[in-house]
Amino acid sequence: MVRTLEYGAWPSPIDASLAAAHDGQPESVGFVGDEAWWIEPRPTEGGRRTLVRRTADGREESVLPPSWNVRSRVMEYGGRPWAGAMRPGGPLVVFVNFADQRLYAYEPAAPGAGPRPLTPLSPVGGGLRWVDPQVHAERGEVWCVLEEFTGDGPTHVRRVAAAVPLDGSAAQDRDSVRELTDARHRFVTGPRLSPDGRRAVWLAWDHPRMPWDGTELVVAEVRGEGTFGEPRTVAGGPDESIAQAEWASDGSLLYVSDRTGWWNLYRDDVPLCPREEEFGGPLWKVGLRWFAPLENGLIAVVHGRGASRLGILDPDRGEVVDTAGPWTEFAATLAVHGSRIVAVGAGPRSAYEVVELDCRTGRTRVIGAAHEDPVDPAHYPEPRIRTFTGPGGREIHAHIHPPHHPDHVAPDHELPPYVVWAHGGPTSRSPHVLDLEIAYFTSRGIGVAEVDYGGSTGYGREYRNRLREQWGVVDVEDCAAVALTLADEGTADRDRLAVRGGSAGGWTTAVSLTTTDVYACGTILYPVLDPVSWGSGETHDFESRYLETLVGPYAEVPARYAERSPLEHADRITAPFLLLQGLDDAICPPAQCERFLARLAGRRIPHAYIAFEGEGHGFTRAETMVRVLEAELSLYAQVFGLNPPGIPTLELTK
Repeated sequence: MVRTLEYGAWPSPIDASLAAAHDGQPESVGFVGDEAWWIEPRPTEGGRRTLVRRTADGREESVLPPSWNVRSRVMEYGGRPWAGAMRPGGPLVVFVNFADQRLYAYEPAAPGAGPRPLTPLSPVGGGLRWVDPQVHAERGEVWCVLEEFTGDGPTHVRRVAAAVPLDGSAAQDRDSVRELTDARHRFVTGPRLSPDGRRAVWLAWDHPRMPWDGTELVVAEVRGEGTFGEPRTVAGGPDESIAQAEWASDGSLLYVSDRTGWWNLYRDDVPLCPREEEFGGPLWKVGLRWFAPLENGLIAVVHGRGASRLGILDPDRGEVVDTAGPWTEFAATLAVHGSRIVAVGAGPRSAYEVVELDCRTGRTRVIGAAHEDPVDPAHYPEPRIRTFTGPGGREIHAHIHPPHHPDHVAPDHELPPYVVWAHGGPTSRSPHVLDLEIAYFTSRGIGVAEVDYGGSTGYGREYRNRLREQWGVVDVEDCAAVALTLADEGTADRDRLAVRGGSAGGWTTAVSLTTTDVYACGTILYPVLDPVSWGSGETHDFESRYLETLVGPYAEVPARYAERSPLEHADRITAPFLLLQGLDDAICPPAQCERFLARLAGRRIPHAYIAFEGEGHGFTRAETMVRVLEAELSLYAQVFGLNPPGIPTLELTK
């Protein structure tokens, strides 16, 4: 029987522990011989990430014990942290260990052998870090990106492509690491070697650009002794973003460029499938992959507009055939071996899982991290893709997740509370996939609206450029427009609207609370709160000049920074809020939160501040995520007058 209960009081089988245990997704897929391997999160094992292999008999095995955490810190966001090759004695895998950021080699088939270090430690600043490895066993090397700190400051850093000996001779000797490129560019990706071994290609860019603003496609001849000739820029520039480059089996150069306003695929400057959709995305992590060439000349592609499907592109005909199946969203990771393609896909009724497509037969199957319903899927959200109208008539894309429960409805007269979710980045977007954190709220009677505000990716360069010098304006206006439209049409309760977000979404949340009266409360996670300090040495090198694009050069528009700063306008906050922060966050350090709270002293605004030891930018530990979800729900319960059963009460101070 369907029972009538007020919104927020519906009993849900999706508790915080269940949602936390399913947080994260597989990433960095690859092949080692015939085996598919990938990285998988382990929230209940201290938030580590482990390397998993699918053996010939179909079993999934964690390659490394819990003491190892396969994750890079290059540019703080990291990137592809492993590579492997099959040798006569079995697989050889090279990986980055999070704790010390050293590169290690491991041969699982070698009896009694554990991982052995390939690179040394450095006492300078953040030390030596590695990402995007490529094993060249025939050369006795692994090629990768080296990030080397030259001082104690976060911007005292250089990055080059480097070759690390596989014999371990560089484990205690920095001089044994062979630099393949000079440090003429601030940022580089790992070099890719052409099939004939005579050329290498990589991407490069410099401050103040971010990689989605403009990158250069660089090619160099590879000499017989393995050194690079003079690099040549063959495409790209300050206003053209090239997101990925690879060699095809015939030696032609493939790359993704947004020179037309959309990330499309090119072969030696010839567009292969010109469309107003994306075949690439923002390069937040080194080693992301949206396409992979097959030996037969076809190309596996992750593409779409507002979503990313997996398809096979015939470059001669310019046609794409998408894979069949329930997956409506694929992550930016691909690997190919023969006719086999491995990717990571998800849908609105399933979380991310490792998917294999055989392009000869068209057969698709799940081979790893298979989604299993932990509860009756009748409790999952039933999202709707919508387009709203914002200021000036501009389009705003969003995913709306109404409250949903198979056994409960609200009284006829009651409108539901809604929480607007502002994604991070801000150059990112909200994937249209099952998220148990969203289900945690919707199954209790609280709606969620994920807003792809202006500046989001997936909708072309013009859409993401809406945020140029408008951060704290367009994002705030778009989120408010969605919230108020939901209220005006009778979908949401105007008096029970909240906003929440992490990182850049935390900024949007904080600015929303200081500049609008739309929301009754807000949840702010690891945010930017003080743009002046954040843009002048308080954050990491990768984003240290980002505000010049998002807000404007500080020397030219200092008043704009003060005008939009949540810190400077903390006295305008009148709504209760929850502030959540990792104490090890190098991107948005906790000092900002402390200054923000000091400005609020004596103002008697109900709030809570929870800081987590051992957590950085983005929480990874199950126990942290449980505390976060329960605290967030308690905030909404207190402000909205809800009665969720079994939730600890969050103490709000004044």
